[in-house]
Amino acid sequence: MRKLKLFLSIAVITVLLVVSSVIAYKKTLALKTDSDSGLACSSDTSTSGRGFWASTKGAVAEKTSSSSSELSGQMVWVNGGEFWMGDATPDSEDAHPVHKVHVDGFWMDQYPVTNEEYSEFVKATGYVTVAERTLDPSAYPNVPAEMLEPGSVVFDPPKSVEQSSGHIWWHWQKGASWKHPDGPQSDLRGREKFPVVQIAYEDAEAYAQWKGKRLPTEAEWEFAARGGLDRKTYSWGDDLHPQGKFMANFWQGNFPVQNLSEDGFQGPSPVGSFPANAFGLYDMTGNVWQWTSDWYRPDYYKTLSKMRVVKNPQGPEAALDPDEPAVRKRVQKGGSYLCSEEYCGGLRPGFRGKGDVMSGSPQVGFRLVQDDGALHTVSK
Repeated sequence: MRKLKLFLSIAVITVLLVVSSVIAYKKTLALKTDSDSGLACSSDTSTSGRGFWASTKGAVAEKTSSSSSELSGQMVWVNGGEFWMGDATPDSEDAHPVHKVHVDGFWMDQYPVTNEEYSEFVKATGYVTVAERTLDPSAYPNVPAEMLEPGSVVFDPPKSVEQSSGHIWWHWQKGASWKHPDGPQSDLRGREKFPVVQIAYEDAEAYAQWKGKRLPTEAEWEFAARGGLDRKTYSWGDDLHPQGKFMANFWQGNFPVQNLSEDGFQGPSPVGSFPANAFGLYDMTGNVWQWTSDWYRPDYYKTLSKMRVVKNPQGPEAALDPDEPAVRKRVQKGGSYLCSEEYCGGLRPGFRGKGDVMSGSPQVGFRLVQDDGALHTVSK
């Protein structure tokens, strides 16, 4: 088990090292592109929300804005309250120690943002995502030509157990983007209600700005995911399969070689395919990881635990991953369809994922929140 976890970490780090020289330039290009399009996303994280978990049940309501999309605009009201933040399991050292947090009430999207919804945004604004941008060869003369083309990482599972030994199942794919999540041979036909993926953090922020919303803090996200269940293993309780029922989309079988798809899905699933939690929120576990606004630091909780109750924590002022100190990362939550209970703790609400802000993947999406009293100023 330890070997598989260690190898997974090495695999991800290796992919990031391969593209690390590209990422810095993509950031520069992205800022220019966003500014030129009028969709510049603020880099001032002091106005973004951050934090973690739940013990008081929130009231469920619905907020709907005008839209031609069946799911677009549906939001759920989540009451604030105190809850226990963190995860005491051994494989979640960066979520230690468990400590008490208070969050104010907020509106949250009932579902992750879908391909259909993101398509409306792109059509209305002409926005180009990070993965769709071409890099300037003069800025990176030593980068292979194929790495300068638009693209992203895709999942490439080995064909056998033998091949999985030392095999990296992520690789850079030219042409991969939100429109082509698994590479240029894929498209969005039949995936309109699937969560949009291959979204870098600034791509999610641009959409949020257009909708008049924002990304949730880590505290808000997990409070909502808990659904009022205090210190439970999952969003629905302590049993992964209550009464033999699948509650979320995740990997069944021997990862990364065999996916038994006992939950009915080989990859991501349409939003709302599994039961909602007690707050009426769907896909808070599995399907796709979700961006939060918190910078990632593994020691952040140690600082918070010194206070009796932390109110509306906003995350650290800057990112720091000791394994990759030059790569800026934000916290991701919820796990994905690639999470197996044998190696991935992401199915637990307290588990802290992390992601390079300038990179998307086929297993990362997002949902948005809105403060109490905020109004939709523009109908989408």
